[in-house]
Amino acid sequence: MTAVQDPPTTTQGGAVRTLLRMRVREGCEAQFEEAWQAAAAQIAAEPGNVRQELLRDADDPRTFLIAGDWADRAAADAFGRSRARETLTAALRDLREDADRSTYEVRCGIAGGEQGSHVRVDISTRVGPGEEEAFERAYAVVTDRLRGTPGLIREELLREPGSDIYHIFAEWESDEDFRNWVDDPSHADQSGPLIRWLSVFFERKLYEIRFRPQEAGVRGVRAATTTPAPAGPVAESVPAPRPAPAAAPVAPPAAAPVRTACEVLVVGAGPTGLTAAIELARRGIAVRVVDKRSAPAAQADKAIGVHCRTMEIWEDQGVVTEAMDAGSWLYGQTVFVNGRQTHQVDWSGLEELPYAHLGLPQYETERILGDRLAALGVRVDRGVELTGFSQDDDGVTAELVDADGARSSTRAQYLVGADGSGSAVRAQLGLTFDGGLSMFPQLFMLGDVDVDWEMPPGHLVRWVRIEEDGDFTGMLVCVPLKGRNRYRVATLAPQRLQQTIGSGVVPPGFWKEYDPPGLADIQAAIDDLGPAGTTATNLRWSSVFRVKHGIVDRYRDGRVFVAGDAAHLHPPAGGQGMNTGIQDAWNLAWKVALAVRGQASPGLLDSYQAERRPAGKAIVDRAVAIAFTDEMDMDDERAQFLLEMQMTMNYAGSPLVGEVTDSQGFAGGPEPGHRAPDVLGLRRFGVAHDLRLFDLTRGTHSTLLLHAGPGTSPDELRALEELAVAVRASTGGQVRPYLLAAPGTSVPPLVDLPVLSDARGAFATAYGTTGSGTAAYLVRPDGHVGFRTRPVTEQALRAHLAQVFTG
Repeated sequence: MTAVQDPPTTTQGGAVRTLLRMRVREGCEAQFEEAWQAAAAQIAAEPGNVRQELLRDADDPRTFLIAGDWADRAAADAFGRSRARETLTAALRDLREDADRSTYEVRCGIAGGEQGSHVRVDISTRVGPGEEEAFERAYAVVTDRLRGTPGLIREELLREPGSDIYHIFAEWESDEDFRNWVDDPSHADQSGPLIRWLSVFFERKLYEIRFRPQEAGVRGVRAATTTPAPAGPVAESVPAPRPAPAAAPVAPPAAAPVRTACEVLVVGAGPTGLTAAIELARRGIAVRVVDKRSAPAAQADKAIGVHCRTMEIWEDQGVVTEAMDAGSWLYGQTVFVNGRQTHQVDWSGLEELPYAHLGLPQYETERILGDRLAALGVRVDRGVELTGFSQDDDGVTAELVDADGARSSTRAQYLVGADGSGSAVRAQLGLTFDGGLSMFPQLFMLGDVDVDWEMPPGHLVRWVRIEEDGDFTGMLVCVPLKGRNRYRVATLAPQRLQQTIGSGVVPPGFWKEYDPPGLADIQAAIDDLGPAGTTATNLRWSSVFRVKHGIVDRYRDGRVFVAGDAAHLHPPAGGQGMNTGIQDAWNLAWKVALAVRGQASPGLLDSYQAERRPAGKAIVDRAVAIAFTDEMDMDDERAQFLLEMQMTMNYAGSPLVGEVTDSQGFAGGPEPGHRAPDVLGLRRFGVAHDLRLFDLTRGTHSTLLLHAGPGTSPDELRALEELAVAVRASTGGQVRPYLLAAPGTSVPPLVDLPVLSDARGAFATAYGTTGSGTAAYLVRPDGHVGFRTRPVTEQALRAHLAQVFTG
């Protein structure tokens, strides 16, 4: 048998690894393992074979990975044509459902510790064009730092030939060893040179090592848990073992009709929970909100920036004017890298946006949203904590305890967990956190101070320091607050505080706050990274806390949902967490409301995870890149701002959106899943002033925008009226149709279809409907395009509506 050799420790010119993935038929797993073991000895005798392993996906026991190391590409290719390969293929053919093979170049590696059958972790990342050499150099630096890590057996850097995808393939003695390593905050420094690549695109898989030929007769050591472990030296964290569900009496199924005193229970009264409750209450849903805090926040806290998209949401909810009066506008961003100004962006030039970026402390946001909820007749039950819940086919039974220790239970059709970074809902569901390098715990320091520098008024100012080897060694973000020279300062805590607080295993979330830092600590951070001679004064508030970033593996479990910080955690300097949570609730609430009324299609609630988790993942990645790198390299700074403000965030990949067009199609306009933009200059008979498109879409309904171009015949217009009547009836009034007529279009008297004139052609231009003929856009209650068709195709529109509404 060929001796097992350690992988190369420097870049190789010939060594390759082949990975053959196989999906096994149900019930054939043991037979598959036995068949491969029987063939393994013959494969090991093939010229150039260095090592073989049979791995099984810890997340899917029917998926196996056959890993083979070969001396060079020629040896791997020769095996592909060999009798041993034919024998293996014949033995496994009837046991598998599908298979695919990949071959990788072995670029670099590290070996240490005792060999054996333990666990393998495969993580992948994408490297931009021209960055391959820099990435491999950075990886070599990291491998030197990793040598001697307890529990690390070996690790290799692999590259897919002709691709920008790299894999880090690591073996650990146990997932516990790996967990202990990744959860120690001090280990984040080891992987510093790789942050710029491993904080954005990141995927991972954990495999149990089932068999190696040199261990014939040994089944292999299984992972200690089947919960997917985090990957390699830059992996996400493994959560603590899933807690046992809290004991709770299971209430009997509710009698029909299912409407109950509390139809939806919202846990958590932060911006996310309040937004969900407002949207449910606006739709007449009986909602109860509980929060374990005895009183709302009344001083500075972590979230400040209110994004442009959130301002649009607040306009729809009727609170945008109060928010503007309480906040202050942010005009731009100035970025310094290693003390040198590299970017300065002025946001005031984006005049097509209905709102700019607003600075507003989170306690003010909660006050404004809380008042709006109270105006709808719902008040938060404070000092009430969720201790457990159970669910069945008809609803959820939640166990609660108030500030006096009195216990009670409540029954609801659905439960929304918006209970923040330490979410009890997330913990009971046993949700797994995914993340890249950002899953390393970070110790942050915040402060509210006056600063005597000369910076552009209203500019968010950011300093980062990056060493020559690519190490990220410092960040300082300062957000202007209402007042003169007043800023919220966010930075990584100094080494003195890190050493005082210490390290240790940290679960996902804003795990713990410590004694607040003093003005001297804030001043030291500014001296270290900010402009020379700057003085900070008047410390109003400060905080030190440890946080681990990431996103949960799923947003829904039956009748229970998670949103906001319960679902995803961001660096505090990114300004993304609160706004993303508000959009979670904005997406979810209208769907839950339809489900409570019995008007939702069977798959509507599934679309929440399908739409919001990819959006949340992209936003977490972006926030990490902004906070921990000098990321601001997009050629189009306008596009970057729109991305960060979530104006271009979309659900294009959602199963709930679509379009049907002929060869003419749309000449631009928002695509399915994208935000539906406002349009000015619409006219309606009887109204002396211009109208906005948002005047039609504002509210809790969906909006069907039917467009008639020049030359549309009276018969076609009457057919649109008939369609409008049918749509209104089939959706129980949840869709409001309007006809937008191009200038010069002759419209006969219509009774059941309101008519507006696109007097300046602004709608046709913005929505790509210029020219003759008809077109339609269905705008969802959350302001995204659900469906579009040109010309109007009734059958396709009805088919789409059936994906949203029952009946």
